[in-house]
Amino acid sequence: MNNVIVIPARYASTRLPGKPLMMIGKKPMIWWVYEKCKQVEGVTRIIVATDSEKIENVCHELGMDVVLTSETHANHVLRVAEVSQTIQADYYICVNGDEPLINSDNIKAVIPDSACDNIYAGYCIRELTNIGEATDTSNIKVVRKANEEALYLSRMIIPYPKGNPDITYFKLIGIECFNKAALDFYSNTPMGLLEKTEDIDHLRFLENGIAIKTTIVDSESISVDTAKDLEYVRKILENE
Repeated sequence: MNNVIVIPARYASTRLPGKPLMMIGKKPMIWWVYEKCKQVEGVTRIIVATDSEKIENVCHELGMDVVLTSETHANHVLRVAEVSQTIQADYYICVNGDEPLINSDNIKAVIPDSACDNIYAGYCIRELTNIGEATDTSNIKVVRKANEEALYLSRMIIPYPKGNPDITYFKLIGIECFNKAALDFYSNTPMGLLEKTEDIDHLRFLENGIAIKTTIVDSESISVDTAKDLEYVRKILENE
């Protein structure tokens, strides 16, 4: 199949502006993510999708495939959707540009074995290991159906452990997979009440009755959102 990895890389981060270009060792963060993606089997192309000419220039200097996308996209899904308008693929695998610890095996796990004619959206999730992670509103919690599809996503702790305190909680991590039909649907469907209320992009699918497949992976990757996160990642990757 023709599977394309898209790495959204926005320059104007609120908490850590310019983070894709922040150095880890002798290379910028976005390079580390790109290198992890190159280890994924069954991928025909890897593309950085950015709104910044600074990021575009650095990618060219380091031999990374890059496309310049609109500055007006409200979220990363729409940035991936723009890429899909000019680059054909069976699946577009979205890997966050701020997760240099991402595991290539986890990226591979989200890719289906065969093409899908219907709308397809799939996400990697991991188990939360402590109650602090579960109550952290920056972690998007996932409740799953018996068939491994997502039932609901929330920043709050769900399900509430009234009758079973031993419940296992899961969160989304920065690996997603869409076919062209899913990206077209997302681009042409307005934001709904739940998406706006929870501030969770992916609720656009669930609010409109579109299934989200979930795949559990063992991941220690973190999203670099603060200077503290960056220093933590530097200590790990500089040993490589």
